Amino acid sequence: PVMTKFVGCPYDSWIRINNDIKFIFKDAGHILGSANVTLSIMENGEEKLLGCTGDIGRPNRPIIKDPVQMPEVDYLITESTYGDRLHESDPQQEKELLEIIEHTCINKRGKLIIPAFSVERTQEIIYMLDKMQTAGIYPEKIPVYVDSPLAVNATMIFASHPECYDKEIHEYLLLDDNPFGFKSLHYNKSVEGSKRLNTLQKPMIIISAAGMMNAGRVKHHLYNNVEDPRTTFLLVGYCSPQTPWAALKMGGEEMKIFGDIKEVNAEVISMDSFSGHGDRDEMLTFLENQKNAKKTFIVHGEYESQKAFKKSLENIGFKDVYIPMMKEEVKI
Repeated sequence: PVMTKFVGCPYDSWIRINNDIKFIFKDAGHILGSANVTLSIMENGEEKLLGCTGDIGRPNRPIIKDPVQMPEVDYLITESTYGDRLHESDPQQEKELLEIIEHTCINKRGKLIIPAFSVERTQEIIYMLDKMQTAGIYPEKIPVYVDSPLAVNATMIFASHPECYDKEIHEYLLLDDNPFGFKSLHYNKSVEGSKRLNTLQKPMIIISAAGMMNAGRVKHHLYNNVEDPRTTFLLVGYCSPQTPWAALKMGGEEMKIFGDIKEVNAEVISMDSFSGHGDRDEMLTFLENQKNAKKTFIVHGEYESQKAFKKSLENIGFKDVYIPMMKEEVKI
């Protein structure tokens, strides 16, 4: 089986592949277990260092630790997802989320549906709701359903790895030994349970995957609830163009779901501050120590984001910044 071929490697230790090649993982601070990687390659007696950022996380986010910079490298490959924009500020997001819950579930007596990636985003929202409950400000009569088998499994993994938590959540554990469980929270894996949520006509919060609503159970929740003005869809994090998530955010009046045309009567709210990807300035801060790289390659982003991020890197002193074409090969 493929999984038997995987070998777990710690952060911050050079792992040797052979006499000429070794690598080191650093915590990327994006999701649980994410890493950037630096390769050391000896060639004709000369060491070349090649670094790949992967997804650059964000500092000061709940649950996981902050991103750790890579060693200085000769050749850098960097992502650029949010290379052309900044996130909303974070300090008020708990207050804003509570206001959305009260507006939707108490005032409108409707459903708050949150499309969320199964790993990291779901756990971050659960943790935030858990803190509200501990503080006594969460409306306890409003049930919360995590409706995604993968998200349920991922949350169990999060709970099993406190060594990956940051200082904030370790301090919170002194108050609540289970940051992913509270009285009103229900985890659902079954198909029958998921279908039942669409028949219940009462206020509730549904957290479901896929995060961009292009697949998974949340697409069925979209189909069954998008025409109901009592419903609110809360959009958190990143989305690709041409997805239902993007169509909602752009304010379309109708959308095609499972072959049927549905009117968009539900309320749509966005909170970009939940994103696990660093924004332009956060990525620039993370890459500060790489200005001496001989060449920088920009990948993993829409072309407009790549172009904007290229300019930003050049403005802070990066030399020879290049946007490669798909499948292009470069000799270094």
